[in-house]
Amino acid sequence: MRDIQTNPKGKYNGNELQYVLDVLDSENQERKANPFVNRFEKEFSKKFRSKYAIAHNSGTSTLHSCLVAAGVKCGDEVISPAHTVIMNSFVTLQIGATPVYVDIDPDTFNMCPKDLEKKITDKTKAIQVVHMHGNPSDMISIMKIAKKHNIPVIEDSAQCVLGYIDSQLVGTFGDMASWSFENKKHISTGEGGMVTTDNKKFATIVRKHGGLGYKTLEAGQSLRQLLPKDFQNPYYKRHDTLGYNYRMNELTAAVGLGQLERVEFLVERRQKIAEMYDDIFEGVWYIKPQKVLDGHINTYWTYTVTYEGKDWFKVYDNVKNAGGDGFYGGLSIPYEEPVMKKYNYIKGECPNAEKIQPKMMQFKCNYRDLSEAEKKLKILKKSLTSR
Repeated sequence: MRDIQTNPKGKYNGNELQYVLDVLDSENQERKANPFVNRFEKEFSKKFRSKYAIAHNSGTSTLHSCLVAAGVKCGDEVISPAHTVIMNSFVTLQIGATPVYVDIDPDTFNMCPKDLEKKITDKTKAIQVVHMHGNPSDMISIMKIAKKHNIPVIEDSAQCVLGYIDSQLVGTFGDMASWSFENKKHISTGEGGMVTTDNKKFATIVRKHGGLGYKTLEAGQSLRQLLPKDFQNPYYKRHDTLGYNYRMNELTAAVGLGQLERVEFLVERRQKIAEMYDDIFEGVWYIKPQKVLDGHINTYWTYTVTYEGKDWFKVYDNVKNAGGDGFYGGLSIPYEEPVMKKYNYIKGECPNAEKIQPKMMQFKCNYRDLSEAEKKLKILKKSLTSR
C-alpha cells in the first residue's frame, strides 16, 4: 500500500485517498469491472440492513428512479412535505405527475401524519417522506396510513444517516429509501447517491432505470460479465428498458467506501456538536430547537431551531461580525419558488410550514474536529448574550 500523507483534520482522512489511487492505478477501468461500485453497494446494503443497494450519481437521480419504480406516471400525484428541498418536486414534475404538499408538525418540522391523510386522493401513487435536518419523521404513523391506502413510501434519508426509531434504522420503514452523498452530507463524495430496498422488483427497475436500460442488469448486480461472442456480435441487442445514465463512477464509489467505513465516527461527531448547541441554547427564550420524538435518534445534518424574537437578521449579523460561522435560513417552501408559479399553488395551503420557515435557523454540525466547533460556538454564545 502506498504511503499517503493525510490531514488529521481533513475531510477524507480514512482510506478514501488510498482507494482513489487504487482506481487510478488500475489497468482496467472499464465499467464491466466496477470493483469499487460493487463493494460500495455491498457494504452499504449491510450497514443499512437492506437486501439491495443501487448506486447513483446524485441524491436527485435516486429520487427519480424511486418514483419510476413505484409506478408513478403522468397525471398521478406524489405527496411530499412542504418543508423540504425542491428536488422532490422537480423529479415529480419531470415525470409529469403533480406534487401535493403536506403541512409539517410545528415542533418536529417534519411531515404531519394528520395532514397526510387529508391530502391522499385516488390519484396518489407515492409518498415521499423526508427526514429533515437529520430528525426522523413519525414513520410509525405514516406507514400505518400508507398501508391503509396501499401507497408506496419512499424515505428521503439524505439528511438522516444512521438515524433510528425505536432501534430500527431510518431507511428501512418504507418501500425504498433514497440517500445522498453531496458535499455536506454525513457520507460525502462530492456528489452521489444510493437507493436501498428489500423489494426485488423495485430494485430491478431502479437498477435498469439508472443504468441506461441494459437488459442484463439485475436487482443485486450492477453489470453482468458477457462473453465476447455476445457483446461483439453485430446482432446482439443490449437494451430492453428506457433508462438514464445515472450510474456512479469508480472514483466516487472509492471515496464513498472510505467514508462508509467510518460513518459511525462521522455521525457521532455531529451528535457531540449538537450537544454543544443544546448547552448554548438552554434557557434562551427566543430560540426553539427542533423537537426529537421519544425513541428517535437525530443525526444532525444541521442543528435547526426557530427564532422567536423580532430581528432574525440582527442575530445573523451579530454572529458574523463577531467572527462566527453564521447560519442558514430555512429552505424555501417549494411551491413558493418562482419556478413553481405557473402551477398555481395557493398560499395558505400549508400554514405551519409557511409560518415557521422564515423563522428557521440552521446551524452547522459538519465541523471537521471538535476544537474548531468549540471555538465557533463560543463566539455564537457570546453573540447571543450580547444581543
